[in-house]
Amino acid sequence: MKKSHLFIVLSLVLLTKFSFSQKVSIDVSEVKKFMILQEEAWNEGNLEGFMKYYWKSDSLKFIGSKGISWGWQTTLDNYKKSYPTKAAMGTLKFEVTEAEQLNNNSVFIIGKYFLKRADGNDANGVFTLLWKKFKGRWLIVVDHTS
Repeated sequence: MKKSHLFIVLSLVLLTKFSFSQKVSIDVSEVKKFMILQEEAWNEGNLEGFMKYYWKSDSLKFIGSKGISWGWQTTLDNYKKSYPTKAAMGTLKFEVTEAEQLNNNSVFIIGKYFLKRADGNDANGVFTLLWKKFKGRWLIVVDHTS
């Protein structure tokens, strides 16, 4: 292969890799912004606003201390049962410790959550989230929180 052809091929490979890594950075940043919006909705006592970033499907998986539950409505109902008032919801803060784009339509997040309550009955734990892109919109399809 001539030097000029080799240069062109290498340039295209590097450009493609750079373009993908820029896209990955943008997608992961977008998911992290949605998590901030989730915090804000939670801290306003707005469970429906918090749930806006979950896949509204019976196939949504939520894994918690009581095992696996399936479905968006089940997840919302469980949140309402566990956090019946704004005081019970407290103030939520996420800390993302790892974020990885698995492909063009999947982002994997590992982090910690901190829930502060006025009565001092705080709760902290860890989570893993699988976000998928549906028609240009990022949504949580699997949530494992403990």
